[in-house]
Amino acid sequence: MEEQNNNQLQIELSNEVGQGTYANLAIITHSSSEFILDFVRMMPGIPKAGVQSRIILAPEHAKRLLRALEENIMKYEHVFGPIQVNEPNEMPPIGNVRGEA
Repeated sequence: MEEQNNNQLQIELSNEVGQGTYANLAIITHSSSEFILDFVRMMPGIPKAGVQSRIILAPEHAKRLLRALEENIMKYEHVFGPIQVNEPNEMPPIGNVRGEA
């Protein structure tokens, strides 16, 4: 019998999930026990946008995700240069964004 390394996690990625889903808006809500991240694809000229994916995280995992994103953005900018983000007053208005379940 092969000895397994207990510190190594094997992650399987199906072809369907590996293709990814494009989203250009994230809506984040939370309660005392969870963070909900809805990833939305908005299309120009279309007033209705659909949630492409919903991820539900425990608060501890949300904070770990924040740290991992910060670390990876720093690595990205070290290689490719700063990511330019529009100032808040330059962001295009989204209008009345409301979700429907």
